[in-house]
Amino acid sequence: MKPELSGFKFCTACGGNLKIVFHEGCSRPVCGSCGHVVYVNPIPAACQIVLNGKKILLVLRAVDPGKGLWCLPGGFIEWGESPHEGAKRELFEETGLTAGELSHIGIYDGRADSSRHILLIAYRVLGWSGEPVAGDDAEQVEWFDIHDLPPIAFSSHKQAIRDLRMNEGIQ
Repeated sequence: MKPELSGFKFCTACGGNLKIVFHEGCSRPVCGSCGHVVYVNPIPAACQIVLNGKKILLVLRAVDPGKGLWCLPGGFIEWGESPHEGAKRELFEETGLTAGELSHIGIYDGRADSSRHILLIAYRVLGWSGEPVAGDDAEQVEWFDIHDLPPIAFSSHKQAIRDLRMNEGIQ
């Protein structure tokens, strides 16, 4: 799926009008006045898998995309944060849990819609403190049996769960 480029109207360098042109092998917004090229890159995000025995912690999304569906706790990595720092912050914001050590599961290509391409870094939370409580953009937080999951909002989250199950031998 190609990014929706029509939303890019004005140059951040000079304020001139942007035009979609073929540049360096693909269509990109380029300023007609100063020639500044806008590179539309994936947005870095992190998600976390928290297991308690054979139970996995999921959050019910309170906002779109995926409002009303379940997903792994996670979100966008902020400017100046490492992926680990962003993952721990997002876990706390959405669930109230403070993460201990994180173990890398994988990196996934995610598409929330035609305007957002997500580069998702998935982690296994190896230890945590606190009690889960819904926060931030989570309507609800709940433990589910890893073999009986509700509908999951994002295919990248589904793949991270599958990879974790395979890597840890969870049948």
